[in-house]
Amino acid sequence: MSDSNTTYFTNPSTFILLGIPGLEAAHVWISIPFCTMFTIALLGNFAILFIVKRELSLHGPMYYFLCMLAVTDLVLCMSTLPKMLSIFWFNFREIDFSECLTQMYFIHCFLTMESGIIVAMAFDRYVAICDPLRHSTTLTHPVVAKIGLAVVLRSAIVILPYPILARRWPYCRTNVIPQPYCAHIAVVELACADIRVSSYYGLFVQFCVIGLDAFFIVVSYIQILRAILSLPTKDARLKTFGTCGSHLFVILAFYIPGLFISLMHRFGQNVPLPIQILIPTVYLLMPPMLNPIIYGVRTDPGQAAPALYS
Repeated sequence: MSDSNTTYFTNPSTFILLGIPGLEAAHVWISIPFCTMFTIALLGNFAILFIVKRELSLHGPMYYFLCMLAVTDLVLCMSTLPKMLSIFWFNFREIDFSECLTQMYFIHCFLTMESGIIVAMAFDRYVAICDPLRHSTTLTHPVVAKIGLAVVLRSAIVILPYPILARRWPYCRTNVIPQPYCAHIAVVELACADIRVSSYYGLFVQFCVIGLDAFFIVVSYIQILRAILSLPTKDARLKTFGTCGSHLFVILAFYIPGLFISLMHRFGQNVPLPIQILIPTVYLLMPPMLNPIIYGVRTDPGQAAPALYS
């Protein structure tokens, strides 16, 4: 095999994914929890799609959004884990340049899509609690479909500059990516050019798209809490707040680790490299694995439906 990790070139035909740098000897052992999480995510999200399709009582806005979330999680898993496992098990580290950019697009597109779906679910909770009499007339099937389409189009368009800009840069340093997948910054940092456009656009997506989603969720829950606190009895308040329990756990599982990873990337220069790589890699699987469990073990009392796995 040629010495592709040190050769200088104009543009690479392939990249080399290192996996978890510094932990190469433990790749087989690292693959066990990743494979377990992958299996749980696949089974859980397919179970959600099957059960919601079968149970007519679940054919409502919240569960349609949940199905969108399940599909998003499945695509996110399938776009990353097969290649990771091929690195961990068989040391297949090479990835075609175009394939790498495609994986980059899918990862960031579906992470952004997941954020948008969580906002849509927050809107559903807002209408259900703050204006329950108009819930069925506000979130009709056509409206839910339009919201879903808007989330998909927004994500597809916002992330499209990532691979377009990355393809424009010349790569003449190295083709080695110290990760088990093609993340945006990890790829463009290999370019021997001024990549400030890519860097600034990445910050724009983080703060003006994901950050705006988080802002809308906070505003929705402020209004929800005001409506809950205005209820006359403690039982009514607890029962109404319980309808938001699953969604709140999904929010925490998605945004809190994402914020921590963003801060670690910007300010965690003293964090060991294996930890810097391992935590974001686990994060790609954590929400897809946890979301079906969260909605499977909790019942939304405000919905006329049992728990998914009951």
